Amino acid sequence: MATTVISTHLGDRTRHRIALRLLPYLFSLYVIAFLDRMNISTAALEMPHDLGFSDRVLGLGSGIFFLGYILLEIPGSLIVERWSARRWIARIMFSWGLVTITMAFIRTPHQFYTVRFLLGLAEAGFFPGVIVYLTHWFIYEDRAKAVANFMAAIPLSYVLGSPISGWLLGVNWMGIRGWRWLFIVEGIPALVFGVVTWFYLTDRPREAKWLSPDERDWIARQLEQERQAKKAAHSYTIWQALCHRDVLILTAAYFVDNLAGFALSFWMPTMIKRVSGLANFPVALLVAVPYIVAVLAMQLNGWHSDRTAERRWHTAIPLLIAAAALLPLSLAELGTIPSVVLFAMAHAGLLAFVPSFWAMPSAFLSDTAAAVSTGAINCFAVGLGGFAGPALLGYLATRSNSFRSGFACLVAALVAAGLLTLTLRVRRPERVLTTA
Repeated sequence: MATTVISTHLGDRTRHRIALRLLPYLFSLYVIAFLDRMNISTAALEMPHDLGFSDRVLGLGSGIFFLGYILLEIPGSLIVERWSARRWIARIMFSWGLVTITMAFIRTPHQFYTVRFLLGLAEAGFFPGVIVYLTHWFIYEDRAKAVANFMAAIPLSYVLGSPISGWLLGVNWMGIRGWRWLFIVEGIPALVFGVVTWFYLTDRPREAKWLSPDERDWIARQLEQERQAKKAAHSYTIWQALCHRDVLILTAAYFVDNLAGFALSFWMPTMIKRVSGLANFPVALLVAVPYIVAVLAMQLNGWHSDRTAERRWHTAIPLLIAAAALLPLSLAELGTIPSVVLFAMAHAGLLAFVPSFWAMPSAFLSDTAAAVSTGAINCFAVGLGGFAGPALLGYLATRSNSFRSGFACLVAALVAAGLLTLTLRVRRPERVLTTA
């Protein structure tokens, strides 16, 4: 009994120390990533007037980011699995910081498209690389919470970034317009953290000098036991993993989630400004509200999914909630407050979906198969969904002078994806935590 109590305490202590060391830092990196990826939505409040860009140009430029993004997604995941997470992530951050700053100097649509493509190329591999990296440190029972804590950076990047970006739009330092300063100021942290990452992150538990020897042994033993259990159940080749029924369903569901998520994220400031008629800074504050709600929803869903070890319903229900929120927006033009409330409900669903979703691939795939599948899912879903979402809404809004038809398309896609998710056969891996 005494040995069991001591060993349980060792496990709890190790898990807590790993979470405290890695999650706040990775969270900070993802905040920077999303600020640099999506600050274009705030810049779009002023940039079109200066450069003469239409909604169609803005939507296409936003989407072209993801054409560059998809090229290095799968290779990036393999690099993290087989080489070094810290070196790869450090390279990514430094590259995207330089490209973000370059965005401040564009003048034509072709320059806009080119820099957005290069930004996607620079950032490619970051997200799936971190998801693979988390499987090197967190056991299955902690994985949804870890993903939720990491991906809380998405909504919080808007909560923190929207007021800052809105304020920067109003400056005019040295004769340079505020939207240009927005890209310069928000690109610098990526350069700094790219250097810090090289020295701060540790690739594997066996290399972690910040853990005690018994802590290193405990977490390495748990992860190895989990890996062996999955191999004993079924060892997939890379091709078998990519063609696996559940991997294909996961890819389709994540594509729809990103299609809707990026469409709303990009166009929401513009939609709220047009509905409310407010100035840029109040609009930026209103944009932050849906993301505050989304943070809470994401954390709650990730916590409850880990506690119950249930993934399918925790993934499907948020998609259906998002569809229900967008339905009224597809039927009528609503006022400022109803629109913000419905946007909050939609974003809560789209982001609450993520923690339980990303806990599923590693439940039945291991090592290289899991890394490649993670990269492939993210490559297709984020790459194509991120490109198609903003471009689709921009195209439909230009044709109909309204976003309602675009919302109707998103509602139908979200309902289909939610129902499809319920057909998944993913099960919790058969493994019992050791206590010695």
